[in-house]
Amino acid sequence: MSARKIVIIGSGFGALGAAARLLADGHDVTLFEARDKLGGRAYTYEQDGFVFDGGPTIITAPWMFDEIWAKAGKNREDYVSFVKCDPFYRIFDDAQAFFDYNDDEMFILNEIQKRNPDDKRGYLNFMKTTKSIFEKGFVELADEPFLHFTDMLRVAPDLIRLQSYKSVYQYVSQYVKDPFLRQVFSFHPLLVGGNPFDTPSIYAMIHYLEREWGVWYALGGTGKLVEAFERLITELGGEIHVDRPVAEILVDGEGRDRRARGVRLEDGTEVRADVVVSNADVATTYMNMIAPQHRTKYTDRKLERMDYAMSLFVLYFGTDKQYRDDGLLKHHNIILGPRYEGLLRDIFKNQGRLADDFSLYLHMPSYTDPSMAPEGHESFYVLSPVPNLKSGIDWREQAKPYRDAIMNFLEANYLPGLQEHLVTEHYIDPLHFQGDLRSFRGSAFAFEPKLTQSAWFRPHNRSEEMGNLYFVGAGTHPGGGLPGVLSSSKIADKLINESVA
Repeated sequence: MSARKIVIIGSGFGALGAAARLLADGHDVTLFEARDKLGGRAYTYEQDGFVFDGGPTIITAPWMFDEIWAKAGKNREDYVSFVKCDPFYRIFDDAQAFFDYNDDEMFILNEIQKRNPDDKRGYLNFMKTTKSIFEKGFVELADEPFLHFTDMLRVAPDLIRLQSYKSVYQYVSQYVKDPFLRQVFSFHPLLVGGNPFDTPSIYAMIHYLEREWGVWYALGGTGKLVEAFERLITELGGEIHVDRPVAEILVDGEGRDRRARGVRLEDGTEVRADVVVSNADVATTYMNMIAPQHRTKYTDRKLERMDYAMSLFVLYFGTDKQYRDDGLLKHHNIILGPRYEGLLRDIFKNQGRLADDFSLYLHMPSYTDPSMAPEGHESFYVLSPVPNLKSGIDWREQAKPYRDAIMNFLEANYLPGLQEHLVTEHYIDPLHFQGDLRSFRGSAFAFEPKLTQSAWFRPHNRSEEMGNLYFVGAGTHPGGGLPGVLSSSKIADKLINESVA
C-alpha cells in the first residue's frame, strides 16, 4: 500500500479516529479545525474554575477507543482513564419518581418490580429480541459501508425480520406496557438525534449496547479524551492546525473523472491532497465547500428537502453549593416531562412552536469527578431537545425566557436554592450549532435517523460526487453517537486503504 497525502476537515471524534487510524497505516495526515481547539461538538469550555464538556458526555463501547490506540501500537489507558457509571442513568417521571438502570439484569428487574411487576417478563423478551438486532445492526453492519443499492437489498430480509419498519417506541411497546417504562426503554434515539416515534426499531439496540459494554465517563471530562487523541495524532506524525477554517474543497475534472485535489482555507492558502476527509456537517460540506457545478446528486435542492435532526438548548452552570450528597441526583439524570409523544411532535413536527414544557438531560459530572468544579462547588449541564432552525423560532428572543423556565423548574424540583448559589453559567442554542459548528439549520445531529435516511439512503462514507472525498461523523453511515462516528472513521480508513492498495 502506498502512502497518501490526506487532508481532514474538522476535529470531532470521527475526524480524530480517522486521523489516528490513517496515520497508523503510514499515510501523511493534516487536520484543519475552524475553532481555537479540537473537539467539534466535544469542545470544552473552561469558566471561573469550572470545566464544561460542550457535547457528548456518555461513552459506550469503550473498546472502540482501545482499538484505535492498539492499531497505533499504544494503550489507551496510558492517555486517558475511563470509569464506569453506576447507575448508567437515573430517569425521573413527571412526579419525580425515578428508575435506575445499569448492566445488572436482576437490578433492572427489581426496578421494574417497583413500577409494574407484570412488565418483568416483557422486558426479558425485549432484551432477547434486541440481542438479534444488536448482532445484525451493530456487530455486522455498523462498520460496513453501504455504497451500492445492492448492499441494502442484501440486508433487507434481515431488516424486515427484525421489524425495522416499526419505530423504536412501537417495538418497545410490544413488550412493555407501563407508559413510563415504555419511555425508559425507548428514549435512546434522542441520544443520536432521532424521534423514538419515527426512528426505526434497529436503534432499540442502543439499550442492549449499553447493557453489553456499559456507560463510562472519561476522567477530567470528554475534553481529556480529545486531548488524548491530540497527543496520539501528534506522536504519530500528524499535523494539526486550529483556527484554520476550510472555505472550499478544490475539484478537478468532470463527471466520473471528478476528483478532490485539496482544500482552500479561508485565508486563501491552498493545500493539495490525494484524499480529502470531511468531518464537517455533510450538508454544509456540499452546499458551502463544493461548487454547484461539481455536484450531481447532492444539489442544494436535494439537501434542503432532506429531514434534519433536532437541535439542542444546553445550559452549562456551576454552583457554590454541592448537591451530590442530597441523594436525589446521579451523574446522568433524565427528567421526563408530563408529555412524551406530544412533546416530541412539537420538537420534530410542529414548525414554529417552542413547547412550554420540556424533558431534560441533567449532567452532574462532579458527582463522579470533583475536578470538574472548584473545591466545594458543583458542575452541571442541562440539555433540552428543541426544534432545529427550520422551525423559524427566533432564539435571539426566546433563549433568555427558555433559560429562565429551565432554571426555575430545576430550582423548584431538583436543585433547591439553585439561583442563589449560581456562580457561573453559559448556554448554547440552535444559532450556535448553525454558526460556530456550521451545521445546516442548526441541527445537532445532521440528518434525522429515520429509515429513509439510514444505511444506503444516508450520504455515503465515500462521496457519490467524487471518488477521493470521504465523510466521517454523524451525517454519514452509520449515524450519530460515539459508536456511530467511530464506526464511520473505521469505514473511511478501510475504503481509503482499499483505494490505494
